[in-house]
Amino acid sequence: MNPPFWKKFFGPGLIGSLSATPFLLLMLFGFVAPLLCVVWFGLMPPKTFELLQAPTLENYRTIFEQTYFKSILWSLALAVATVIILLIICYPLAFAIAKIFRGGGYFITYAIVTSLFVSENIRLFGWVIGFMKNGVVGGTLAKYFDIQIDSLLYNIPVIILGMVYVYLPFMLFPLVLGIKMIPDPVREAAFDMGANRWQVFRKIDLPLSMPGVMIGSLLVFVLSIGAISEAKILGGQKVVTIASDIETEFTYAQNWPLGSALSTVFIALTMVVVFLTLSRFDLEKLLGKKSS
Repeated sequence: MNPPFWKKFFGPGLIGSLSATPFLLLMLFGFVAPLLCVVWFGLMPPKTFELLQAPTLENYRTIFEQTYFKSILWSLALAVATVIILLIICYPLAFAIAKIFRGGGYFITYAIVTSLFVSENIRLFGWVIGFMKNGVVGGTLAKYFDIQIDSLLYNIPVIILGMVYVYLPFMLFPLVLGIKMIPDPVREAAFDMGANRWQVFRKIDLPLSMPGVMIGSLLVFVLSIGAISEAKILGGQKVVTIASDIETEFTYAQNWPLGSALSTVFIALTMVVVFLTLSRFDLEKLLGKKSS
């Protein structure tokens, strides 16, 4: 049977290229072009709004001469703390959803997904109502237990709590998918051969679920390192993150070149951390595309 004439005329390679064209155009005009504009704007003189001036490194000198590095370190520290806490919280829950609860895990999944339909800022203000002075927590303790407490807001632990709460789904669901990749017969065989739970976790569960661990950790890290609402709403500017500095330069300070330079440094730092993390693992082996 002869193939259709259009396959003879175009060929599979050309058809594949045409099929990828919309995605390539979207990436070009929606990601690459704006990113290049930000990088180029960071080389413009401070407090200018033109793109056609002689490039300068003055904005980058300002970044490294002033205290912006503190904002970068705070963003990194909060992101790392969020990833570690979420791994500790979500791995047992993901294991229960994937291997123990079975059908009952759908209820937990729906409950967590439902929270995503509410705006992040609204959910954070719910925590403000609970933790403010004489709020839900303080008022309840004062009324029923005669315990007077001050506001629980505006400190680093509550900022981390907000970030853990907001980004929990982005860690949990990749972990569930990763743990579902663990074959039950392999675990059962390990137990039959005398392995204890810790040995099965260390030798089987964790290595085989590593794709989910990596994807969830990187996703949470990239999202949380650019977080701004948690530090503003729950922290009350107790901690100034790099995202907050970028917003300030683009709004109140009206120094778009410095804001662009900060954005470029921030993007470069994030890319370095992500690529260094990925380089330590054999992705083809983790994803099951290459045998050990």
